[in-house]
Amino acid sequence: MKRITIIGTGNIGLSLAKGLVKNQFCNADQITLTRRNIKALNQERQDGFVVTDSNVEAVRDADIIVFAILPQQLRKVLEEIAPIVQGSNQVFVSVVSGVSCVDIKEVLGVNALVVRAMPNTAIAIGQSMTCIATDNAPSDIVKDVEVMFETVGAVVVINEDLMTSATALCACGIAFFLRAIRAASQGGVEIGFHAHDALKMAVQTAKGAADLLLQTQSHPESEIDKVTSPKGCTIAGLNEMEHHGFSSAFIKGIKLSAQKAGGLYNE
Repeated sequence: MKRITIIGTGNIGLSLAKGLVKNQFCNADQITLTRRNIKALNQERQDGFVVTDSNVEAVRDADIIVFAILPQQLRKVLEEIAPIVQGSNQVFVSVVSGVSCVDIKEVLGVNALVVRAMPNTAIAIGQSMTCIATDNAPSDIVKDVEVMFETVGAVVVINEDLMTSATALCACGIAFFLRAIRAASQGGVEIGFHAHDALKMAVQTAKGAADLLLQTQSHPESEIDKVTSPKGCTIAGLNEMEHHGFSSAFIKGIKLSAQKAGGLYNE
């Protein structure tokens, strides 16, 4: 079994660690978690994880090192660990937005095995949509990382030049869909439902729509056609939303998020 170090144990890093153990990818004592304030990881220590505030010690004997920190923090961490990892056969997995494999290799060395992964916050319940990419890591390494993230949701392997787009569509995208659900619940209140009922109805309706597409593998428009009758209330509502730019606003938001994600490392 491989030893894994997760540098930066915020929501994503901690959820990944717990998901790996829950789904028996490895045992808790095979995962080292780092954080500047390790008191925040007392519960994880009790659960059997190895906990430290030393990135250098954490990566020394690791097979897989996951960077789950902010883009602005990454270079400092890379420079800190570079002396002990350069020339190693360790695998480096970055879930840092806007940072390319080349950016990481500039510090760790051109032969470093780097794989990028972009999960979203649904990783906390094992329902992440994670995109994986690399520049030239061997296929077996990519497969290992793919299997690792399949423990916490679905995985798609993509070209690296699409990773900032994946950030916008999947990582940022979960916030967009949550905002749409919030708007639907507010509409429900406007037409007479209590807030808690409206939210429950909106959430389940959104979940049903997503599951419908996943299980039938059909296109959204074909399912929309099934509920839009001539002169009906559904098409009236859809057209009103489109008149006010619903689809256009959604698309523009995703495009702007992608542009922003591409420049985070240098800010």
